[in-house]
Amino acid sequence: VQLQASGGGTVEAGGSLRLSCAASGRILTILHMSWYRQVTGKQRELVARLTRGGETAYDGSVKGRFSISVDNPSNTAYLQMEKLKHEDTATYYCNAEVGTMDYGSSRPSFKDYWGRGTQVTVSS
Repeated sequence: VQLQASGGGTVEAGGSLRLSCAASGRILTILHMSWYRQVTGKQRELVARLTRGGETAYDGSVKGRFSISVDNPSNTAYLQMEKLKHEDTATYYCNAEVGTMDYGSSRPSFKDYWGRGTQVTVSS
């Protein structure tokens, strides 16, 4: 399973960006898709999560500005970011808990997968 993130870039404060994360491979099911971000020297933090059941969770700093969605047929997650602030500057990572059916197994196995980060820079 691979997660391919894209869509980062540089934008002025107040602007918008949309990140994409495409999951590929022998995927049976995806329990959730999430976006994290990390600033150098700080811990990686959860930005937004969307579960298979449709539940969402957002960090308080992005509520009302960011929106996560998932296109299930293509296993692609999106993070629409509006009214960007300088403090949103970070490397953004896609994360997913994916179920796969291993050869010879009668039960799916679930693992956490990460995509390579995509840089978002918001100039003030």
